[in-house]
Amino acid sequence: MNTDNTTPQPHIVVHPPALDGSRRVTSGDAVLGVASHLDDVVEILRLADLDRIEVEESDLIEWQGGGPDDWPGLSEEHGHRHEE
Repeated sequence: MNTDNTTPQPHIVVHPPALDGSRRVTSGDAVLGVASHLDDVVEILRLADLDRIEVEESDLIEWQGGGPDDWPGLSEEHGHRHEE
């Protein structure tokens, strides 16, 4: 019988950028969301109740196809909306 009360830590994967620069965020077989910026990864993890994870430094997050600073094609557009 397992008497260890520690909760298994999730393995989060931030997938390589898609053609539009967005990156899928998964935990196991579950897709948690699609991120267009590092802030999106933080929000996706918060919504999944995983906000205790230090996104840029955690060993629980596997960054594929580039690290937390790699958002090709989207970095200039994030947060800039043109209003008329």
